[in-house]
Amino acid sequence: MKRKRLAFTILVISIIFSTILLFDNLYPSLGLNKIKITSRWVFWSFTIILLVYLIKSDSKPQLVPSVLTSEKIANKERDKSEVSFKDVAGLEEIKEELQETIDFINNSSKYKKMGARIPKGILFYGPPGTGKTLLAKAVAGETNSVFLYASGSEFVEKYVGVGAKRVRSLFERAKKEAPSIVFIDEIDAIGTKRNLESNNEKDQTLNQLLVEMDGFNSHETVIVIGATNRLDLLDEALLRPGRFDRHIYVGNPNMKAREQILKVHTKNKPLDKSVDILDIARKTHGLSGADLANIANEAAIIAVRRNKSKITIEEFDAAIERVLAGLEVKNPTVLLKEKKTVSFHEAGHALVAKLLNTEMVQKVSIIPRGQALGYVLKFPEEDRYLLTERELINKIITLLAGRAAEELVFREITTGAKDDLDKATKIAREMVCSYGMGSLGPIAIDEQYIKHNYGVLRDEIKRILDYCYKEALEILDENKPLLYHIANTLMEKETMDGEELDEIFKIYEKPIDCAT
Repeated sequence: MKRKRLAFTILVISIIFSTILLFDNLYPSLGLNKIKITSRWVFWSFTIILLVYLIKSDSKPQLVPSVLTSEKIANKERDKSEVSFKDVAGLEEIKEELQETIDFINNSSKYKKMGARIPKGILFYGPPGTGKTLLAKAVAGETNSVFLYASGSEFVEKYVGVGAKRVRSLFERAKKEAPSIVFIDEIDAIGTKRNLESNNEKDQTLNQLLVEMDGFNSHETVIVIGATNRLDLLDEALLRPGRFDRHIYVGNPNMKAREQILKVHTKNKPLDKSVDILDIARKTHGLSGADLANIANEAAIIAVRRNKSKITIEEFDAAIERVLAGLEVKNPTVLLKEKKTVSFHEAGHALVAKLLNTEMVQKVSIIPRGQALGYVLKFPEEDRYLLTERELINKIITLLAGRAAEELVFREITTGAKDDLDKATKIAREMVCSYGMGSLGPIAIDEQYIKHNYGVLRDEIKRILDYCYKEALEILDENKPLLYHIANTLMEKETMDGEELDEIFKIYEKPIDCAT
């Protein structure tokens, strides 16, 4: 930029002086008659050349040489992964599946004698935070291979050909440094489905990736590992055998896996004897490995904040609340009327959840956290993979019980049930469209049908929600003294754990007619 300004200044001076010389050439004067015509032509030529240079430098070419030479991937140093399967807790089935690939790299001769070829690609897919990147590093560490990491977004550029060149550079390095693991994180950034109308830079980059993955020689020990959260977006040519031979789903861990993950993330932390890792694993149903690592770290931070030498179960409970419910609001300005409404709302959730036995209630609170004025922490007694129609109905009844309690007690409803309504509607929609549990019968409905028959589906979803809301009102009306007791206790104490809730229920012990 400074060079350009200097050239522009010189050009202005040159144009002024060239104009004076040209005027003197037409109307000679005594002051400039000593300057020869040859010198004048040299000066005029210099001015013209400088003017052309500045005009060309202002135009922006499509391909910029500096971009082509600045390769992020080529500048990365060789990386030997120090992660092994010992650092990967849980995921035992996936680790067992990957053992063949590891053995092939370490002892390839016995496989080649049988005519077997090494899998060219492994695709990890599943929700975020489940350990896909960690697994790829562990494979590289177990095989002592070079680990070449690249993000899908690194190949996306506005300049034509840059992404394809980076793909070529990456695979050239992988072949030179074999055995090597090429890990492409968020591969959906470049591997999305192509269509007839598009012919852009992304498509050229994907084409180059397809060529490179299909062009390995049999003696090259190079494995491509991809990771994505959206398998449905990837191009079919990328998913076929010969490119990504194996597709491995990496889901959220079960209770046993959560226990192992928590042990890994707490092994270097001073834990109090009161801490039961299995109990924490029960309370963290549905959380990913990244969430569990965050909980362990938050518990340590809270212990430091409280000036403790060891992490107790209280810190872990606070960390779980912090991760699941959000940051606690200090000195909230909640009106007394609103506080009372929230108390009955959360009491309704807790009461119905307890009666229908949908999930175990861990804690009920009316202390604001995040955007919520109150919350109920609950978790299932055990990991479930199949749910019956009745269990889904009971879940919806529990979600709508907060709004039902407001209507039953105050004869009016508030905006506090927004999140509950979203979750309840989602379950009802899946019952109708995905699980075949509505009056439409055993049918799975696609997006196209939903688009053109939304009125029919909306009526069916509303029928389920209306039925569940009516059931919630009936349950709460039959147990109104218990509802008031729980709500008044919340008004007084603001929080209540599962044991305190059990004590209240013991006072009203009697056969209770639940929804059937």
